[in-house]
Amino acid sequence: MNYEKMTREKLEQERVLLSEQFAHYQSQKLNLNMARGVPCPEQLDLSLGLNDAIQDPKDCFSENGTDCRTYAANIFTGVPELRQLFAEVFGVPEEYIIIGGNSSLNMIYDMVARMMLFGVPGGDGPWFGKKIKFLCPAPGYDRHFKILESFGIELVTVPMTKEGPDMDMVEDLVRDPAVRGLICVPKFSNPTGVVFSSEVVHRLAKMETAAADFRIIWDNAYAIHYVYQDVPLDDIFAVCRTYGHEDRVLYFASTSKITFPGAGIAFMAMDAVNRKWVMPALQTQTIGPDKMNQLRHLHFFRTPEAMYAHMARHAEIMRARFDVVNETFREGLTPYGIGDWGDPKGGYFFSLDLPDGCAQKTYELCHELGVNLTPSGATYPYGKDPRDCNLRIAPTYPTVQELKAAMEVLCICARLVYVNQLLETK
Repeated sequence: MNYEKMTREKLEQERVLLSEQFAHYQSQKLNLNMARGVPCPEQLDLSLGLNDAIQDPKDCFSENGTDCRTYAANIFTGVPELRQLFAEVFGVPEEYIIIGGNSSLNMIYDMVARMMLFGVPGGDGPWFGKKIKFLCPAPGYDRHFKILESFGIELVTVPMTKEGPDMDMVEDLVRDPAVRGLICVPKFSNPTGVVFSSEVVHRLAKMETAAADFRIIWDNAYAIHYVYQDVPLDDIFAVCRTYGHEDRVLYFASTSKITFPGAGIAFMAMDAVNRKWVMPALQTQTIGPDKMNQLRHLHFFRTPEAMYAHMARHAEIMRARFDVVNETFREGLTPYGIGDWGDPKGGYFFSLDLPDGCAQKTYELCHELGVNLTPSGATYPYGKDPRDCNLRIAPTYPTVQELKAAMEVLCICARLVYVNQLLETK
């Protein structure tokens, strides 16, 4: 059934069959939005207890006696007990953690703005007015790319492999003094699901860079979001410390997909050098984040074990949807010789590679049938996929039945586009 091995006559017959299936779904008038990684209602229900986590005035105080209902300069970097909980769960030193508002993406944006305005320790002053480049592993996270682009930073695409970014290319590119950083999602990466290998982490930590102020924005958004099994990620701070480059890392994470997106808690972590640099600007910017929300999360989880149990329930809900994607692609794409979607063990997405030149047309046909995907090209800097092959699949929000229909539509559209492409060349 491999399309490349079919005769023109067989391909013509296949096109007729696929066109009939396309017309069938057209009559269904589907309306399924899979453009973003949105938690489904069952996942959101898991965190309803947050609303009742504070029941008594005494619950409004941290263990050091601070009343979190009012200003509290003494816990500006976060409620100490929550910082300790995050340190244990995310595997970063407690003293490195600075808890912020609800959005790690917001914190990343602010961090890039500070770099542009004030420069970075070890560097040559503010970045504004200079030619600044950032390395962007791709397929990657479109919102990362947009942040950098909005500040006029040049985005340099680095291919993602099954181990992480292509390190031969990274090590070559950082010889350019204009390359000031790399931005990435190192675990269950968005969208590939790749977990950076130990070798990649060590090479990132060890490499010599022409820019003395080179920084890695380490957005560990899916640190505890396993679906089938957890996959270990090396401690980036410990590894960088080994090579004398601990100030290279700016770490970010949040509870956005652990509790409520838009009402969760974000934090960043950094060594003493970066902390000394960032605190004056941070203390000028805000009197402090929402400490009551910090307490709600603290009382809701209390222990690392409770947080892990919570994520196990998330994984069970996610697993049913990941199973649908894997099974439908194995049945609807693999026999025809098309489609590579890796083998993600966690995270929120699938990264589907179709034959070159097929992604945009597949996206358009899916949209015509009422299945709204992330726009093709979005997983690459400037929205330009050089091979026009990649689509990000966000399977979380639809019901299992809706997802089955959406994945069947995607397979039909991808096959129809590829059959038409082959017929044009035969």
